[in-house]
Amino acid sequence: MKVKYDPEADVLTILLSEALVDESDETKPGIILDYDNAGNIVGVEILDASKRIGDPMSVEYAIAR
Repeated sequence: MKVKYDPEADVLTILLSEALVDESDETKPGIILDYDNAGNIVGVEILDASKRIGDPMSVEYAIAR
């Protein structure tokens, strides 16, 4: 998984897979899901990220067992 933030475009991108994007769908305003050719989610794009997330430059994650 890779997380990228572009401050100029104010877009946070979360890449879940290296698969090529076959289709994208804006599920809610400003939230775009990217799918591969098998229909699997391979990425998420969050537009206007600084307005939706406290600090898009800081990412925390936890793995639950």
